Amino acid sequence: MKKIYLSVLALAIGANVYAQKSDGTVKSLVNAEKAFAQKAVKDGVNAAFTAFAAPDAIVFRPNPINAKKFYATAVDTKNLTWEPNYARLSKSRDWGFTSGTYVAGADKKTYGHYLSVWRGKDGEWQFVIDLGAEAMKPIKGKEPKNTFVEPTGTHSPKFATSKDLKAATEIISNTEKTLNTMLKTHGIQAFSGFINPDARLMFPGTDVIIGKDDILAFNNRVIDKINLKTTQADKALGGDFAYTYGIATIDYKANLRESFNYVFIWERQADANWNIIAQIFTVAER
Repeated sequence: MKKIYLSVLALAIGANVYAQKSDGTVKSLVNAEKAFAQKAVKDGVNAAFTAFAAPDAIVFRPNPINAKKFYATAVDTKNLTWEPNYARLSKSRDWGFTSGTYVAGADKKTYGHYLSVWRGKDGEWQFVIDLGAEAMKPIKGKEPKNTFVEPTGTHSPKFATSKDLKAATEIISNTEKTLNTMLKTHGIQAFSGFINPDARLMFPGTDVIIGKDDILAFNNRVIDKINLKTTQADKALGGDFAYTYGIATIDYKANLRESFNYVFIWERQADANWNIIAQIFTVAER
């Protein structure tokens, strides 16, 4: 009997190592991501992404593709170190996002940042979007560690109709359309009216850039023009966070043009306007 009990206990402990339970806290979201990283090392990246992906999850390899479809046939590896250092959670308690750093590969390592959007369903966290931005070298920036912010209060509408949800999402799409229009008429400075003071930018080849002033300085130094083409937008039921993703065409000041996949995280402000709190870009397939 004792042996049976120990065997059951061992199985339970093994299951808990990779638990991705959603209990309505940002701590549980961070734990889910850490469990993902553990599973990638133990069972391989394909198994980790497959286990933690929502059925409709999107990854960018380099262009958007269903995560489960991609990792069903992708070349597998266990050489992935993945560490979250920033996480926010909606007041609906079932929608959040994380960002952090990764190191991939064995003999030839690659380094970068990632941004993931997560959805709580049936008591578990599943990621719905994941995008990485490769860096040129190991990341040794000044980004603070373990900035995991619990939401204040709880809000989730109980009787929202599909029409209500569509209208709420259209607000985000229209906000990004307004931004894109202003980028055409006012240039890169248009971002100044759409970026949070504490926003962060993850751009290929750089350390994470934190703070509106530093982001605007980077934009002014590097980018001449940018055009956004939104593919999809979605909004948390809590009404406080949303995401968009699409294609950004960037004209550099060095007289070059490049296309990027991007994901923006938007946060609702006290005045009901929406600002970007996180941005990530990765080079799109040419």
